[in-house]
This record gives sequence, C-alpha cells and structure tokens, in this order.
Amino acid sequence: MVGARDMAFPKLNAVAFWLNPPAGALVLGSFFFGGSQSGWTAYPPLSLVTANTAQSMWILAIVLVGSSSILGSLNFVVTIWKMKVPSMKWDELPLFCWAILATSLLALVSTPVLAAGLVLLLFDINFGTSFFKPDAGGNVVIYQHLFWFYSHPAVYLMILPIFGILSEVIPVHARKPIFGYKAIAYSSLAICVVGLFVWVHHMFTSGTPGWMRMFFTISTLIVAVPTGIKIFSWVATLWQGKIRYTSAMLFAIGLLMMFVLGGIGGVTLGTAPFDGHVHDTYYVVAHFHYVLFGGSVFGIYAAIYHWFPKMTGRMMNETLGKIHFVLTFIGTNLTFLPMHELGLQGMPRRVAMYDPQFEAINQLCTYGAYLLAISVIPFTLNILWSWNAGAKAGDNPWNALTLEWTTSSPPAIENWEELPIITHGPYDYGTVTEGEPLTTSTEAEATA
Repeated sequence: MVGARDMAFPKLNAVAFWLNPPAGALVLGSFFFGGSQSGWTAYPPLSLVTANTAQSMWILAIVLVGSSSILGSLNFVVTIWKMKVPSMKWDELPLFCWAILATSLLALVSTPVLAAGLVLLLFDINFGTSFFKPDAGGNVVIYQHLFWFYSHPAVYLMILPIFGILSEVIPVHARKPIFGYKAIAYSSLAICVVGLFVWVHHMFTSGTPGWMRMFFTISTLIVAVPTGIKIFSWVATLWQGKIRYTSAMLFAIGLLMMFVLGGIGGVTLGTAPFDGHVHDTYYVVAHFHYVLFGGSVFGIYAAIYHWFPKMTGRMMNETLGKIHFVLTFIGTNLTFLPMHELGLQGMPRRVAMYDPQFEAINQLCTYGAYLLAISVIPFTLNILWSWNAGAKAGDNPWNALTLEWTTSSPPAIENWEELPIITHGPYDYGTVTEGEPLTTSTEAEATA
C-alpha cells in the first residue's frame, strides 16, 4: 500500500511472528499444571496463591506475545515512515496505513508497561519479592494501574486497524471520495494520544479518589470525539454515493451500526456514577462485545471479502457472503443486545450459575450464539470453494485506486519490478476515470 517491496526489517518480522507459537504452547501447557485461575487480568493477591507454575507459564506467554507486538510495531512504523515511495506525499498515504501507524505507536508506548507489571508479578510468585503482596507491604492497586495502562489501549490496538479497513472499503464500494481525509487520519493519532489517559475508568470501584474519577471520566468522554469524527466522515462518504451492496460493504455498514451502539454504551460506562452501578455486570459484557465483535470481527470479515481477490486472484461468492452477513448480523444482536438488560437488572458477569429470574433472557442470548456459530459455515465454505474454484478476479476487480490494486493478483514476491509513481490521490473517485490506475509510469520511465 506504500509502494515498498518488503517490510523494513524482514527478519525482525519473522521473529515477531515466530514468538507467537511458543507463547500459545505455554498457555495451553499451563492447563496441565492447573491452569491460570485468576482470570485474564491475573489480579493479585489471587494470582499469587493459586497454581503458581501455571500462572508463571501464563505470564511468560503474555511477555512473549507483548515482545512480538513491540517488534512488529517497530517494523510497521519504520516501513511506513521510511519506505513509502518518494512520490507519495503524507496526504496521499492510504488511511489504513495511518491507522496502522497510530496503532503501532500506541503499542510501542503501552505494551512495555504491561510487561513490566507482569515481570514484577512473576518475581512475587517465584523469587520472594513483595511488590504486590498486601501482607508484606505491597500494593495490589499499583498492579491494576500497570495492567490497565496497557489493557485499555489494547482495545484501540484492536479497533484502530478496523477503522483503517472501513476507510478503505467504504469509498471503494460507494464510488465516492472519502469525506474528511485529514480529519480521519489525524483522529487516528488523536485516539492514540488520548487513549493513554483513560485507563482508570476500569478502576472506578477500586477506591480511586474523587479527583481521579472526575479526571478520567472527562478523558474517557473526550476519546469519543475523534471516534465520532470518523463515524461522521464515513456516513458522509456513504451519503449520495453509488453504493454497491457487496459482502464487504454490508459488513462495513453493519460495523458502523454495531460500533455506534457499543460506543454509546462505552460513554455511559465512562461516567463514574453510572459505572458504579453496572460495574462487573452483563452491561459491560454487552458493551465490550458490541465494539469488539460488532466492531473488530465485522471489520475483519469486511477486509477478507474486500482483499480476498488481491490475496488469491479469485472472487468470493457474493450469495454465500450475503447469507453469512445476515446470519452474523442477526446473531450478533440476538446474542449481545439482551445483555444490556441483564446488566441493568444486576446480573454479574463471570458466574457459572445465575439467578433463575434471568433465565429467559440468557436463553435468548444462547440462541443468538448458536446462530453466530452457524454463520461461520457459509463463510468457511465460501473461502474453501472460492480459493480453488472462484471466478478469476483480475488485478483490480473493484476499480479501486489505492496502490496495492496496481499489482498482479496475487502480487509478485516483491510487488513491483520498478517502484511506482503516484499520479493522483488514493480516494479521488469521481475526479479520476473509473478504472484508471493509480500509477501511470514507473520510476525508471519518469527518470528517463
């Protein structure tokens, strides 16, 4: 997308990838030693006194995954910053690349903080230190700060690339220039910065002082502003566009609806008085899944349908794709929308058994979850069939204008024999003849 033949550090890229299998093996292996019994947060003091071997394996696994994140992020930043073709100005950089740049910078700042907290926890478990042992003068709330300083930005690490995907899919399938290019690009960076100052809203019930609750309520509400700018820009792009309701576009529009609903729930949870009532209830579960299932998963589906022709050289089946969308959309709402009501009624999360008064709504959620499971079947069949027997895609089946569509499908090993020259913007639909390539000459021809 930036005209580079490879990542800036290909070997570092490989190291970042291959750190993940041993991390997965450590997590799975921990079950043979009792499993980590302190939940995904590993809060002390519980994590200090249960299944120490398993907990240590879990910590090492997360440190490996975090190291992979740091190395990968460094690679992305350098590749985008230094290896985009000279003819590509910053205001011609694809919005997906802006999103990845913001994601990578955020990961570089926040991930080492989590790693530090986990290493201190590992020392408490194995080497007799007392950073988080209350009976020896340690402070468990400090661990929460270290944990959430990363783990709330982790939400943005998951959703920012999805925002970038939306910014690529919507203008292509609406045949319209993106509305507010600079606003979308700079709002990604704004989320990256403001996202580092909102973590304490996860700790409103942890005895935080009033001034801290006030500050982090305000900062949490502020982070909704750049997100709202993006949503406004995407809706404005759709407005009066020549929309093609492809599978990719359906998932993109569905994502917009899901994320707006989930985002409204996030604004309510970011206010300390309301959060005190619904903290650790199913209201939080509902919000979380609307933004990270209705958000991230819908975005990944949109990306697969959009870029599958480029990756494989074949088109996916649109009928199966639309069946997949309908089942996923209905299943998502049926599963997670009723959870708001469960939370408002006071049903706590992370329980194996619930009060019988919640049975009917929980059964409704279960039916939705079954529907989500069924929805994967047409998607899987579509992938397998299309990869082997789908219609030939050609180099640019969507008549898109970003740089990756000027290569063959699938791309050659190093993308281009000669580096391309940028002749117009990546979203100039309406000002460029449909189907006209983004590049009209190679660097060698331009030099000649």
